[in-house]
Amino acid sequence: MKSYTTSTPNLLICFTLLASFATASGQPARSKFDPNEPLEKYNMPPAYIYRLETSPRMISPYGSFLSFQVNVDAQGNNILGDAANEPSIAVDPTDGNKITIGWRQFNSVQSDFRQGGWAFSTDGGVHWTFPGVLENNVFRSDPVLGANETGNFFYLSLRGTFFDDIWRSTNGGQAWTRLTFGDVTGGDKQWLTIDTTQGMGHGFLYQAWSTGGNNFGGRQFSRSTDDGVTWMSPIFIPNSPVWGTLDVDSNGNLFIGGADNFSSPFWCIRSSDAQNPAVTPTFDQSTQVDLGGSLVFGGGINPGGLSGQCFLAVDRSGGPTNNNIYMLASVEPVSGGGTNVMFARSTDGGQTFGTPQRINDDPVNPNKWHWFGTLAVAPNGRIDSVWFDSRNAVNNTDSQLFYSYSTDGGVTWSPNVPVSGAFTPFEGYPVQNKIGDYITIVSDNTGGDVAFPATYNFNPGTGQHEQDVYFVRVIPAGVPTPTPTATPTPTATATATATPRPTPTPRSVPTPRARPTPGPRP
Repeated sequence: MKSYTTSTPNLLICFTLLASFATASGQPARSKFDPNEPLEKYNMPPAYIYRLETSPRMISPYGSFLSFQVNVDAQGNNILGDAANEPSIAVDPTDGNKITIGWRQFNSVQSDFRQGGWAFSTDGGVHWTFPGVLENNVFRSDPVLGANETGNFFYLSLRGTFFDDIWRSTNGGQAWTRLTFGDVTGGDKQWLTIDTTQGMGHGFLYQAWSTGGNNFGGRQFSRSTDDGVTWMSPIFIPNSPVWGTLDVDSNGNLFIGGADNFSSPFWCIRSSDAQNPAVTPTFDQSTQVDLGGSLVFGGGINPGGLSGQCFLAVDRSGGPTNNNIYMLASVEPVSGGGTNVMFARSTDGGQTFGTPQRINDDPVNPNKWHWFGTLAVAPNGRIDSVWFDSRNAVNNTDSQLFYSYSTDGGVTWSPNVPVSGAFTPFEGYPVQNKIGDYITIVSDNTGGDVAFPATYNFNPGTGQHEQDVYFVRVIPAGVPTPTPTATPTPTATATATATPRPTPTPRSVPTPRARPTPGPRP
């Protein structure tokens, strides 16, 4: 048994082992990105699990916040020797206690073979059940989850062939049914959105993917009008944006955000007729967006992957900020060094975007990393953003999850608040030097539900911390700023070493509190 402690495009970006590790400056040499290589690639066969050891699951406190481990066994314990990262979260909009998270599941850190892991919660994220993977011994990656307005969950999963498929759950993520068969859509770093408006595109699924790991000659977009059972033949997207996301405004217009040339500039692309099932979609507006820098692949903080994707979200609140379009990414500034969480907004349907804003509010320091930035818009129009942040680390790389929000359409942002203890991102690698490529958040009117990877569990057998998936709920109003000394969590200035750090003592599990049930979102 293990005791735990914490201190916690045309084809294919290969996860070969990278020699560079982070130095104390946090700025080692960057690995070279080859646009002809995909971020996800089948390299190794499934790992043979010859034993299964466990330890108590991690509940990591930080001030008033609790992060609950998600990837646990049937008894609710941590699984020793596996790895889990790149989580995507979906929440039932009719019952916020029903949550599901999908992730890249590595059954052993001795192999980079990954599968489509998932878990579900029925009590708002306090307890989790991990039934297994979508398909045993089938290579899967890049999980993207979403929910429609009635609470059905959808799981978009990339296979090793660089085609993908859609799975649906009608019972809160407890079981999944595959809907897509055949090699009809997909490519590396695919993303999904669902039209939950009441227009003629209601219920349509849209997806876009990269020009790398692409089986369709660079075509990147497809649409399904029947829950993902069938898909239209893929089409080109103007300016070929990659490593981004999609969303739909209250009028049913589709917007796609992403980066040009796997770096910058950024683009916001609109289709006003994708919602019309009688036509092949066209893209009638392309707007270049300045986010104050470029996306980073192979940076010192996540050597084998991205420092973050580009996220696009649309306000459908029906209020003064309705149909505002927001774009956010962790970018390396033009001056170089580290990354910042940068945000830009459009108030005219994506025709123009304002000057980029820096969301992380610490002093400018090129040795610090603000990475995996993401955002979500609540039904009431509040914008939530979370990211990993090394501002408090002496070694410039140990990271905490930070949170900020805006209640005025992104004009101003709340002071940044750390919501997790520090962890090293450089341990628990499953034969690839990364901890995934993104984290995700879903927002409701009272807060946000976050899925993120961290290395709080320590494996004494390997002398390293392990990559696991965690859930934490962030709340915008009345949140005290936690201090690192308030609990026995890892201090914010701890250094990244293989030496076990002080660990949060497992707490008794709190009784789930009733959460308001939001009305159906337009």
